[in-house]
Amino acid sequence: MKFYTQTHKYYCGIDLHARCLYVCILDQQGNPLVHKNINATPAALLKIIEPYRDDLVIGVECMFSWYWVADLCREQQITFILGHALYMRAIHGGKAKNDKIDSHKIAILIRGGTFPEAYVYPREMRGARDLMRRRIHLMRKRSELLAHIQNTNSQYNLPEIGKDLRRAINRDGVAERFADPSVQKSIELDLNLIGFYDQQLSKVEWFILKQARVYDQHSLLLLRSVPGIGPILSLVMLYEIHTIERFPTVQDFASYCRLVKCRKESAGKNYGTSGRKIGNAFLKWAFSEAAVLFLRQNPQAQAWLKKLSNKHNKARALTILAHKLGRAVYFMLQRKTVFDQQRFLNS
Repeated sequence: MKFYTQTHKYYCGIDLHARCLYVCILDQQGNPLVHKNINATPAALLKIIEPYRDDLVIGVECMFSWYWVADLCREQQITFILGHALYMRAIHGGKAKNDKIDSHKIAILIRGGTFPEAYVYPREMRGARDLMRRRIHLMRKRSELLAHIQNTNSQYNLPEIGKDLRRAINRDGVAERFADPSVQKSIELDLNLIGFYDQQLSKVEWFILKQARVYDQHSLLLLRSVPGIGPILSLVMLYEIHTIERFPTVQDFASYCRLVKCRKESAGKNYGTSGRKIGNAFLKWAFSEAAVLFLRQNPQAQAWLKKLSNKHNKARALTILAHKLGRAVYFMLQRKTVFDQQRFLNS
């Protein structure tokens, strides 16, 4: 957890919503100077902070509508910090909770040096990253349709389809396997939607790949040097990491990717682990996928995993492999070197 500890003349905490803002501004002694609900517009925000812009810091909790506030502060050269929602327990743990109380608590956290920071992703890449996330969402919807076809086939106890339905050429005649016309219509609907998703996803992937080449072609090639990390996983990693320099240590990077479990201890007693949802879910997915794909057509890696599975179970061995890949990617991007499988498996 990283806290914002810099001192300022004025501290502004904003309880942010889609259509309104509750603004609280404190001075260095903690006295409230402003405590008011305003419309969520740039003009209204600039007007209320105008008398206090000399050495002002603005902090908001990370939720879906923070983009415009961060961009406005950047344009106006005002210090902006983003609060990590899962770490801001002081806001959600009170007996009473409303916008006025929340904005005051945010301002107090900033002033006291206990405001947990989240990363403010730069505007220039934010749209492409969100498009990449949208692509993952659509791909999962497509996978649900493929799974529904297979489940329906099993539901009616029909022989296995025996073909990879991800390929359009293998989808001919699938609906005709079912005798009931209603079931046929249901499967045809699934197949039509899958075909539509294929077209749209192809366009999205082409667009994102073109943007990524302009942004950082070298890092993209470094990521693809890892067996199992192809065009899509490399794009996910590139846009979710943004810059490896924002992680001081490899431990920080592994924690951000949800590749480690955090122990809970007190007075020498172990209370298990926690914090599974703190970190980047997309990087967790990417490295989990990369671990499985790393093993395909890779006898050396398969032998290494089998040896590790004898010591642990297979699921645990795959988790270790994903963590190991995460560490390797960190040092590759930091040192600008390609992947060395022999060194990776021997370390």
